[in-house]
Amino acid sequence: MEKKKNVIWIVVDQLRAQALGISGDVNVHTPHIDFLARNGAEFTNAVSGVPLCCPFRGSMLTSEYPHKCAPGHDMRMPHRETIADIFNENGYDTCYIGKWHLDGGPMDGERAGTHFVPRERRGGFQTWLGYENNNAQMDCWLHGHIQKRETDMFRVKGHETDALTGILLKYLKEKKNKPEPFFAVLSIQPPHNPYVASPKFGRRNPGEIQFRKNVPEVEYIRKQASEELAGYYAMIEQIDDNVGEILEELTDLEMIEDTHVMFFSDHGDMHGSHGQFRKTTIYEEAIKIPFIIGGEKLGGHEVARKSGKVEEVFINHVDIAPTTLGLCGISKPDWMKGYDYSSFRLLDKERAKGYPDSVYLQSVVPTGHHDSVNKAWRGILTKEGYKYGCFEGTDWVLFDLNRDPYEQVNLAHNDKYKGMRQKMKTKLEKWIAETGDVFQLPAEK
Repeated sequence: MEKKKNVIWIVVDQLRAQALGISGDVNVHTPHIDFLARNGAEFTNAVSGVPLCCPFRGSMLTSEYPHKCAPGHDMRMPHRETIADIFNENGYDTCYIGKWHLDGGPMDGERAGTHFVPRERRGGFQTWLGYENNNAQMDCWLHGHIQKRETDMFRVKGHETDALTGILLKYLKEKKNKPEPFFAVLSIQPPHNPYVASPKFGRRNPGEIQFRKNVPEVEYIRKQASEELAGYYAMIEQIDDNVGEILEELTDLEMIEDTHVMFFSDHGDMHGSHGQFRKTTIYEEAIKIPFIIGGEKLGGHEVARKSGKVEEVFINHVDIAPTTLGLCGISKPDWMKGYDYSSFRLLDKERAKGYPDSVYLQSVVPTGHHDSVNKAWRGILTKEGYKYGCFEGTDWVLFDLNRDPYEQVNLAHNDKYKGMRQKMKTKLEKWIAETGDVFQLPAEK
């Protein structure tokens, strides 16, 4: 009988897909993440269908759409079965380390870092060492449980990326000679603001940052963006360094061929593109995320795809859990709404068929993020390369990404594209109905 495969999720916060070496960003050096992508399956059409921390995380764990599980920041996720419950039922050890952000706790300061999440709201993980929210990169607070033993609030010294990775490495050592497979989540807040890396990773010279083409040549926008990006890129390189440590540890422990490593982010960061900052908007910098099932030998090279890029399908938040289960030969339960795309990584599985030709995008409720878009909206992105978004009762954007990858020509109010606009609304209306969402689409004029 073939040994069951392990899985590690490396979940980072606010890393846009464009900000990696493999994506062509000259401001950053990410050899370990690039290695995962080149030697594994890099899903280049991965999106955060809800570019905000809490809703994405709820969907990531449950494979339910955010309007059914975690619509906004200050709303506690109701009790739901999660991917951890399914792995538990299939004989896995399950472990969660780091940022949770599903308990409706405070957003900033010491109260956020020390908010207590009771065991019954920790997603069913057998080990859970985490925090609700932090927004501070140094000396973060943790609490939780290790198997049946509850752990009081304690503080880990140093930068969060290094400290939490260290806890995962310790966990891997402990699993070395254990018979049961494991599903482990490393959830770190960086490169989320504040944009501070460990001193050894330095900080870019803001004056040397090369901007994306859609950052306006407006002094105050470029000043803020360059200051932020100087720290952002340093944090990304620190993450990459820790990814390398994880891969090295798996190799040293002779676990690398038994372990799938998945690397992804909950959403991106605008950093001045279109004059906006942070997330909650429909633009590519906010919704496009890295999603990599990685690496040479990871999960056993005999079943791994050799090619890197997977462009045939979209990956959305609801697809992460079913795809993860599929990597381990576990069928998704009926309550999971997403698709299993593990066949795009594994050679011994029949290629998935009947997958959607578009992907659903949402900001379910106003978010309070006034530096981007503080309104509820719905949208759609198609395989043809068109993106449409609307507010309730009002058209907002329509882009042809093939001709306009930086989204600088809004076609939403151009009558020449009336037919395309209506086609996109019809597709969007179908997504709203199929997911049980409620939203007033604009009437076509």
